[in-house]
Amino acid sequence: MNTYEDSCRFNLAETCVRSLTLNELVDLTGDRSAFWEALGQTQLTYGPIIGSPRLRELVAELYEHKSADDVMITHGAIGANSLVYSALVERGDHVVTVVPTYQQHYSIPESMGAEVDLVHLRADDGWLPRLADIAAAVTSETKLIALNNPNNPTGALIPRDRMEAIVDIAREVGAWVVCDEVYRGVDQDGDGFSASIVDLYERGISTGSMSKPYALAGLRLGWIVGPRDFLESVGTHRDYTTISVGRIDDALAVVALENRDTILARSRAITRENLAVLDDWVASREDVSYVKPQSGTTSLIRYTADIDSYDFCRRLLDEHGVMFTPGDAFDISRTFRVGFADDTETLRSGLALTGDFLDGLGK
Repeated sequence: MNTYEDSCRFNLAETCVRSLTLNELVDLTGDRSAFWEALGQTQLTYGPIIGSPRLRELVAELYEHKSADDVMITHGAIGANSLVYSALVERGDHVVTVVPTYQQHYSIPESMGAEVDLVHLRADDGWLPRLADIAAAVTSETKLIALNNPNNPTGALIPRDRMEAIVDIAREVGAWVVCDEVYRGVDQDGDGFSASIVDLYERGISTGSMSKPYALAGLRLGWIVGPRDFLESVGTHRDYTTISVGRIDDALAVVALENRDTILARSRAITRENLAVLDDWVASREDVSYVKPQSGTTSLIRYTADIDSYDFCRRLLDEHGVMFTPGDAFDISRTFRVGFADDTETLRSGLALTGDFLDGLGK
């Protein structure tokens, strides 16, 4: 993505909901001049190291039973995940990670010297984890179980009852459950919000950010929600790495979360309309298939053509300017990940050109 995303014509690898502009965000305040006047009076110190009290209050409201004291603001979810593993994992620890997932959740523990066992999801199961597989991987020495819900790249959504069953497995051995919930808020049904691990388990840790459903990746702002004594440990680690987030980013995130109903309604409208476009395209072809996502902004598409996924994606990019993420990046061959939450016409055009490319492969 770093190599091609700025030069491709149709970026269908993007995982964020179509980004808001700064003007669109500030317009939500109802008084742009007053907002800029107040921001102009902000002294550009480090600010509160763990995030402003108002921002932490707003993040806590995204959960059922949390307060500002249970929240730490970080440099995106990528910073949140890194800090979580730095605080929790030591050489020799045992970690169980459900895959496919964001690579941080197995590569960082491995880099710290942990023993990492992978629990593989299957398309035949709707990309949902088998409880028996998790139970078989967990031992009395397991330090933590890592989940990603909603899932990247599949768009699968672990329902509350299965999450509770995973909690039972973890509680039996005293393991933490780290759940990357960066796509939480754009479920395809209902109000868009799935159950969070921190509302189900006393040793649950949730990470999230402003990047995906909130369409504000440019703020580079995320959070950790978890037990307070754990957050104190995280705070010790961040003193040696990132210190605080920027005060301007913090202020803009406050605006977004104070207007989250409006932003999330926009995001759900985009993801639901665009998934319908993707679903129609998949249904129209005999050479691709998928498990329809229940949440998130991404889907994993399987194709029948006899071509490696990296070659598939490079040729598609070279010949038609369409960019996907190769499924082999997730160790799932003959697939590609499509991000379907950006501009609708870009999605339509990119899928049409992908169809032309697939037709050409068949000749």
